[in-house]
Amino acid sequence: MLAARLNVKTLTLSMDDVPIPEPGPGQVRVKVRAAGVCLSDVHLIDGSVRPLHLRQDEVTPGHEIAGTIDALGPGVTGYSAGQRVALQAGEERGGVLYARGGDYDGGWAEYTLATATTLVPIPANLPFEQAAIIPDAVSTSWAAITATGQVRPAEAAGVWGVGGLGAHAVMLLRLAGAAPVIAVDPLPAARVRALDFGADAAFDSADPELAAKVRHETGGQGLAAAFDFAGVPAVQEQAIGCLGAAGRLVLVGITGKPLKISDSRTFGYLNQQVRGHYGSAPDHVTELVMLAGRGRISLARSVSAVLPLSDAPKAVERLRRKEGNPIRLVLQP
Repeated sequence: MLAARLNVKTLTLSMDDVPIPEPGPGQVRVKVRAAGVCLSDVHLIDGSVRPLHLRQDEVTPGHEIAGTIDALGPGVTGYSAGQRVALQAGEERGGVLYARGGDYDGGWAEYTLATATTLVPIPANLPFEQAAIIPDAVSTSWAAITATGQVRPAEAAGVWGVGGLGAHAVMLLRLAGAAPVIAVDPLPAARVRALDFGADAAFDSADPELAAKVRHETGGQGLAAAFDFAGVPAVQEQAIGCLGAAGRLVLVGITGKPLKISDSRTFGYLNQQVRGHYGSAPDHVTELVMLAGRGRISLARSVSAVLPLSDAPKAVERLRRKEGNPIRLVLQP
């Protein structure tokens, strides 16, 4: 079968002909029908992110996957060949979280293996390319909003960085009943996209009147929750300045740089908080599959382009260069 193979030592990505894997006990083999290309895949390929538990030098990337069950391994019950499924982006083994497509082979291939406990059945009305991106691209934002941010209906919320995760956050905040939903991004196209995804207002992060505009939009109260999807220290400081009393800043974008709170007196006086966030839990994926299947959310606009699996290296470059400002590129074997 055709598969993308990343050598984590030389950081070379190649398209190779490899044996079709056989499912072991508790595993199924999935015929991949769609696999998302995530910025974290790009970081894995350029070496800025390293797999923690990979036991060899090569791995097949891809943690956003949907397809059909092709074969059942020994001991697997409750599933059948041909069943439509999405795969959780990782799994817990002995209390340790292993990332699919980093710590073990992922879905940039014609077939992939999955532990049966990581399967999420998907309804017939949910296209594979939309189902594939729910784990991570959508579920990370959903978990940040509902679990870490604990956004309640009628609370004002702000989204800094309207890329893939941020665009979904705008849509999901609206679903959760947040009001108003305010997007902040330096790119005009991203601000237009935010409005298309349901933001009540979209502002330029370079606007010197940003904080005043946020206060005006929220009736003078400031934001109850602000989400940093950019992972930029200046964004974090700007978002804190837009928080209201008991407001919380949720850090979703990954950065290794220090967090700065210039006015710690006001921060403490207003009982504000900073909360870290990473990924999502299995329940968040199953919730979103149900919501998408029931028509509560539509992910059709989230798939910016579908490319053949053989073009995986080209897809990585397109995302690295942000060509066309994509939300998600999807590979199709």
